[in-house]
Amino acid sequence: MRGALTVVRPVTEADVDMLVAWHADPEVSRYWDDETYTREEMVAELAEPDSDPFIVEADGEPVGYLQSWWEPGDRRRAGLDMYLIPSARGRGLGPDAARALALSLLADGWAEVTVDPYVWNEPAIRAWGRAGFVEVERRPADDVHPSDWVLMRFDPALR
Repeated sequence: MRGALTVVRPVTEADVDMLVAWHADPEVSRYWDDETYTREEMVAELAEPDSDPFIVEADGEPVGYLQSWWEPGDRRRAGLDMYLIPSARGRGLGPDAARALALSLLADGWAEVTVDPYVWNEPAIRAWGRAGFVEVERRPADDVHPSDWVLMRFDPALR
């Protein structure tokens, strides 16, 4: 998939060590529930059957991770998760990649695409908004989210 600034491509085996290293950076892992991975754990994570993992590239260089996920048995409603490495932030790359993937999912017949950033992650909320996601509601912490979070839905009419 291509955005105006990015290419979104599937993760390959060659990306595993890079992803492990990215998660070892506290400026990445803090936005991913402080999770870090061994190589074996990353391979298992990427093989999860209810998600599709992608690498975000800008100018031919990997700069982030993006995944779509869905509830087991229901591929009509997708969710996205993403992070960019610190040096790639603030350049519009995240919104560009997210919009490209969301539009692709909708074109493939998905009914809706959502995201669930934490309330405290204001830069992510703004970035998702620039990608075309609108706030639906704020929700308290739950079994999946250790902190209060925002449900946002993609609106392809927004630019």
